[in-house]
Amino acid sequence: QVQLVESGGGLVQPGGSLRLSCAASASIFIINTMDWYRWYRQAPGKQRELVASINSIGSTNYADSVKGRFTISRDRAKNTVYLQMNNLKPEDTAVYYCNIQTRFGVDYWGQGTQVTVSS
Repeated sequence: QVQLVESGGGLVQPGGSLRLSCAASASIFIINTMDWYRWYRQAPGKQRELVASINSIGSTNYADSVKGRFTISRDRAKNTVYLQMNNLKPEDTAVYYCNIQTRFGVDYWGQGTQVTVSS
């Protein structure tokens, strides 16, 4: 059984910052097979899009729309992945989802956390 618990969403003004967290609870066996850690987002009426990813050796990738503003990181000891979001814009408003993929291609998803950027 794998559980991903997200937190850190909320309402913020344009230019503000938020840090999302995704804590994974799972057996040691499954944790040791986790390979990719990703944040997706889905705005109303739009498809879910990949925002940022980090793999088990720390390589990162970002969507062009968030490069230079968002940073993904991972705390191995806490089995937690973070998304630091700075200089937020109204177009960043969406439900943000944590995704973890094992080396066997199995995907696990969090429940989603709402981020609203508005003045």
